[in-house]
Amino acid sequence: MQVVNPATLTATAMTDLRHPDPSLYRDVMGAFPTGVTVMTLTTADGTRVGVTASSFNTVSLDPPLILWSLALKAPSLHAFRTTDHFAVNILAEDQRQIALQFARPSDDKFAGIPTETGQTGAPLLTGALAHVECRTVARHPGGDHEIMVAEVLTLRRRDGTPLVFQRGAFHGLTST
Repeated sequence: MQVVNPATLTATAMTDLRHPDPSLYRDVMGAFPTGVTVMTLTTADGTRVGVTASSFNTVSLDPPLILWSLALKAPSLHAFRTTDHFAVNILAEDQRQIALQFARPSDDKFAGIPTETGQTGAPLLTGALAHVECRTVARHPGGDHEIMVAEVLTLRRRDGTPLVFQRGAFHGLTST
């Protein structure tokens, strides 16, 4: 790997570097592939809520912590602010339609999708590569999103290929 000293960049390379307007920012960050998850919970009144999220990451092994973020304009934000327990469903390559279903506004995002109830009461999507049940321990402002940090309570996984999102499209991983 070669490290480039900014002082040695050519004039052409320097003109390619630009400040991050929203379009350029989205395009450049879209080059980074992310896994696809659906965050789910059940509210105190029994309503099931779910949202597709690719802003998911591990934070700590001890204690086991994860983080994810949700747009401040998301209709489901109130449910995630008022319900501490939720599940992360890590989607498999063949679950593209599920990712799309939970990404779009709908009165019942769970329509036609088989689930089971996790130990925390959160819906677990059948066929997901992994389920991670969590308890929110902190919320932080993050620009136009809210960042949620959560403790992992239970988890499980199965073998399979994950669903990946890059450059505005879903992909599977292939071995070479």
